[in-house]
Amino acid sequence: MDPLLPIVALSLVLGAIIALVFFNTYFRNRKSEIRSIANPNLNPNPHSVPNPKPPPKKPLSKPHSSDKDQIKRHHPLDLNTLKGHGDAVTGLCFSPDGRNLATEKPKTSENKPQAKLPLPEIKWERHKVHDKKAILTLFGTSATYGSADGSTIIASCSEGTDIILWHGKTGKNVGHVDTNQLKNTMATISPNGRFVAAAAFTADVKVWEIVYAKDGSVKEVAKVMQLKGHKSAVTWLCFTPNSEQIITASKDGSMRIWNINVRYHLDEDPKTLKVLPIPLHDSTGTTLHYDRLSISPNGKILAATHGSTLQWLCAETGKVLDTAEKAHDSDIACISWAPKTIPMGNEQVLVLATASADKKVKLWASPSLPPS
Repeated sequence: MDPLLPIVALSLVLGAIIALVFFNTYFRNRKSEIRSIANPNLNPNPHSVPNPKPPPKKPLSKPHSSDKDQIKRHHPLDLNTLKGHGDAVTGLCFSPDGRNLATEKPKTSENKPQAKLPLPEIKWERHKVHDKKAILTLFGTSATYGSADGSTIIASCSEGTDIILWHGKTGKNVGHVDTNQLKNTMATISPNGRFVAAAAFTADVKVWEIVYAKDGSVKEVAKVMQLKGHKSAVTWLCFTPNSEQIITASKDGSMRIWNINVRYHLDEDPKTLKVLPIPLHDSTGTTLHYDRLSISPNGKILAATHGSTLQWLCAETGKVLDTAEKAHDSDIACISWAPKTIPMGNEQVLVLATASADKKVKLWASPSLPPS
């Protein structure tokens, strides 16, 4: 027997044992690595607390314009806000049925007509009608008094002392008066087209009568009466719907209701029916004056403004029915009642429109009158 054979056999046995131990250790470590990959440790620091995952943020939804209007609609009589004007709104006028509203803005502002709306047909236009002086007010009515034929008569009042009457259909100048009161504040025409009255720099109000010829044309414009009684300048006036009374507001802190249905041709003077205190005061208690007046078609509610404040008064008693402070974001430039009630739900509502330099027109429902 070869003496080297046992040594070789022992070497093979020892090599096999060493190989078995090596591969056993290798596969055990490999198994551990595979397990660690399948379940990774996301928190390398075992002593720290993982930060909680923040909840997903809700997308911020932009409020709809109608929602913003609803938030700003701070008064229960506020019906709607008409937007879209690129500049201050300086005038407005309802259609005879009260369902359409025309608005005016300064001539210097940029005009952007809407493509979907047809441009209005211009019947006539006049330039420099008051010798380059600005037009302060523009009022029109259908003349029905006496022999008038129902044509529209328009009264334009300048910032000077002149007032011009125009035929609504033809644009013809049919009358002219001079107030001779330093500076006009405003002028208006009675609903029946009979009288023109003007408020100016002084405390008196002058009234002219439009005399119509048999063919319905304007024959002359004659001064017929003067309203005297206020102690300071008259800021605004309006005729009652029956054209027989005038309501004036003055810087003396009062309003007066005048009866002008008098025999002036017999030197009968107009009579003051009522003197009503203006129920509006500043923070110190000082009485303020009204900038605008407008009476409802039924003659029962008087709308009045001072700055951005809007009030509704009982025309009979002068008591405040409701007040909307800061009705606009700027001073109210003009107010006008719809000539007829407008159906809203099951009711017929008197609607007032206001316009301002804030580029908005607002529509307001009339307040309820107290039971008589």
